[in-house]
Amino acid sequence: MLSGDLTGKAIVPIVERPNGEFLVEFQGAVETVNNSERLKQLVKMIGDAGFYAYVTNPEEASLIGQDEKKRMDLFSKLMVQRVEEWMRLAEEKLAGKGVKCFVMPGNDDHDDIAPVIDSSSAVTNPEGKVVLIDEHHEMISSGYSSPTPWKTPREVPEEKLAEMIEAMTSKVQDMKSCIFNLHDPPYDSGLDTAPQLDEKIQMVSSGGQPVMVPVGSKAVRSSIEKYQPLLGLHGHIHESGGATMIGRTRCLNAGSEYQSGVLRGYIIDIEKEKVIRYLRIEG
Repeated sequence: MLSGDLTGKAIVPIVERPNGEFLVEFQGAVETVNNSERLKQLVKMIGDAGFYAYVTNPEEASLIGQDEKKRMDLFSKLMVQRVEEWMRLAEEKLAGKGVKCFVMPGNDDHDDIAPVIDSSSAVTNPEGKVVLIDEHHEMISSGYSSPTPWKTPREVPEEKLAEMIEAMTSKVQDMKSCIFNLHDPPYDSGLDTAPQLDEKIQMVSSGGQPVMVPVGSKAVRSSIEKYQPLLGLHGHIHESGGATMIGRTRCLNAGSEYQSGVLRGYIIDIEKEKVIRYLRIEG
């Protein structure tokens, strides 16, 4: 289950010079590359850190840097290509094995990738649906978030998010065994704590330390309090990985770290109306 924020954050140009060398600026370091093996290593390193390496020439690099539309068109193309690679990998690894795989976009993702996920024969996009993950457990899913300072592609007002969740919950047959796969964590749950930002999107500090505040969704919290599902699966606030309880509902946030290339998740064992155990993992 991959529940949002799938795509990379930026393009890293690898500029080929007339003499055949490549110039790369990544994570504050500038490197000149003159052999194919090192170039492959850098492309992999950039991809593993959640970015898109793009080999280009000085003229195209300058043009893309100055033209926002060309830059966004390229960004969309690279995102779609990466998700297509993942869908092919899923089909290769899961074909004929009876393993269910659920993947949906998050608030940071563009809508361009949804058709790629939908076209896969090995993956289900659960966005906006009630799906059965086994004979006992229904799951509702939304990758949208409440508004953020960054005005990301898939965020909606709290009132709209509440309506989207309610439209799904109205179709759930057994709420006691239901899973709420909601990208935005519940407000003030400890799974949504992030640095406070000022009007210039700069961190607010006190005594030399960042001021931390809850930034999750009140609509998500209200729905969990109202319906008390078995399990809440969340993400979005990467600084706040962990587990908590809201009433009878066990809520989890994996808390991956983009900048260091760490992917985190949970392995969860559940019975019909009980979470038996859960283990946080990373790689």
